[in-house]
Amino acid sequence: MTHAPSTSTPTSSAIALVTGANKGIGLEVARQLAQHGHTVLIGARDAARGEQAAETLRAEGLDARFLPLDVTDDASVAAAASTVKAQFGRLDVLVNNAGVQLDDLPPSRVSGAVLRQTFDLNVFGVVSVTQAMLPLLRLSGAGRIVNMGSALGSLTLTSDPQNMRSGYWLLAYAASKAALNAVTVQFANELRGENILVNAADPGYVATDLTGQQGFNSVQDGALPAVRLATLPADGPTAGFYNIEGQVPW
Repeated sequence: MTHAPSTSTPTSSAIALVTGANKGIGLEVARQLAQHGHTVLIGARDAARGEQAAETLRAEGLDARFLPLDVTDDASVAAAASTVKAQFGRLDVLVNNAGVQLDDLPPSRVSGAVLRQTFDLNVFGVVSVTQAMLPLLRLSGAGRIVNMGSALGSLTLTSDPQNMRSGYWLLAYAASKAALNAVTVQFANELRGENILVNAADPGYVATDLTGQQGFNSVQDGALPAVRLATLPADGPTAGFYNIEGQVPW
């Protein structure tokens, strides 16, 4: 069963979809985009949690609506795209935030099942949602796609033995985020000249459920790189990787 967004009232504001937005960085990205005046669609698999997140933002005076979306389910992705088209006729911002981190073993001991599950959500899900939403983004006139990356996907940083990131055992997660960087560049290259900017955001080490509530960046700061990329002007960069301080090396 599918559910429509919480409110079906037409809007002339920018329409932004944030996947995995019922909690953590995704919810904060949605909050900050709504504070910028966007109508925000809370993409989430769980209806109760997604609606609760949307209601939390509405209680703050923000325009937020729940959109059922399981990025690993092709039927769910297609239904979400159809709902956005029917309700709004276009999409201005897509933030591919949904992700998972399952491994904490040495690379030699990570199972194929963990690799497949991680890539299914962190990479294949991003491609699926982006492909489904691209026709709507093309109707925007100024589309923005932001993929939530990680510095652990930077081969430059993680190959440096002096960098703390080289000490983490996260084969599936790091490899999926490195692959996501390539996905980002591929879409950016295809969409050059179409006024759709595609970039990856590194939130930093943020205390969320994904990190086991460990981290030294606040959720507010972690959301900033994605929000900045989602609200770039027409002459903004594309095919880049950015954190709160600036560009991150691939």
